[in-house]
Amino acid sequence: MSFTLRASQRLRYFSPILQNKAKSSFRSAGFRPFATMASTTDTKNYKLNHTMIRVKDPQESLKFYSFLGMSLLHKLSFPEAKFDLYFLGFDAPGAVSAGNNLWDREGLIELTHNYGTESDPDYKINNGNVEPHRGFGHTCVSVDNIQAACKRLEDAGYKFQKKLTDGKMKHIAFVLDPDGYWVEIIGQKPLEETESVTTTDLTTYRMNHTMIRVKDAEKSLKFYQEVLGMSLIRTHESPAAGFNLYFLGYPGEKGVPAEGASAVAGLSTADREGLLELTWNYGTEKDENFKYHDGNSQPQGFGHICVSVDNLQAACDRLESLNVSWKKRLTDGRMKNVAFVLDPDGYWVEIVQNERFSGKANF
Repeated sequence: MSFTLRASQRLRYFSPILQNKAKSSFRSAGFRPFATMASTTDTKNYKLNHTMIRVKDPQESLKFYSFLGMSLLHKLSFPEAKFDLYFLGFDAPGAVSAGNNLWDREGLIELTHNYGTESDPDYKINNGNVEPHRGFGHTCVSVDNIQAACKRLEDAGYKFQKKLTDGKMKHIAFVLDPDGYWVEIIGQKPLEETESVTTTDLTTYRMNHTMIRVKDAEKSLKFYQEVLGMSLIRTHESPAAGFNLYFLGYPGEKGVPAEGASAVAGLSTADREGLLELTWNYGTEKDENFKYHDGNSQPQGFGHICVSVDNLQAACDRLESLNVSWKKRLTDGRMKNVAFVLDPDGYWVEIVQNERFSGKANF
């Protein structure tokens, strides 16, 4: 839940609008009362709920992500503040979190649209992959039959940053969304197994992970594991290319597999949703002047990742005790139901209540 307005504007607009307009709509978005909320917090109950990106034209973005098989789960409109929020996720009957309330899911994408950008010829998104504004890298969708899935996207006219046939890595592709954000496509099966398959089933797709670049792998791993409670699921080391990849996540419905189960990108984790990939390029930690773009400074694009928790107050108390850097505490401003912490690179991490544990709507 965030947007391109300045922090003071977000605080002024968001809370009263939600209180007046969104309480009933959140119930319609899958809210189901559960139980009295406990007074403590357990990171095993946390979920990497969504990734927020800003978009120029929401209709074009919705068309693209719908083509990938995602459903519009909920929309929040704020005409007074001149922005809309769209929450998208895979919601087929076989999806990991199908039918859950909005905050009891993993691997959602939140699109933020500020009114008027769609008709502004000079408005352009920072996709996070162009110097000197690199930081956020991509989202990733895992598919059943990767060759057929990529052909379907290409036949529909969508452009690719990298096709399966490009370069040495024949098992991954990157398609571009309407704003130029990279969406990685990986297979849930070995490449050879799907080579002759010509069909693809959108109901099997997963919003697998979000990638961000980090300056110091040791500091970032400590933050996401010890502070936010994630588990390191898989590490891919590429010394010849000078980088490492670290895949982290919460236990979720499937639990956490043994780390290092496969060196082939995606195969050990491809059936998961809501993972976080940290990309560390060797040597950046030694350069005191090196800094990644957080997506919220100009030029903007990526906004934040969001973690839903079992007890919002207890979770924030725990974070306070760990001396985190805050972008916004619960007590700051008028929004008393959301907080933002900063990771070691300054990326924003939203903290929000999972309604399954609170027994009431968030707003």
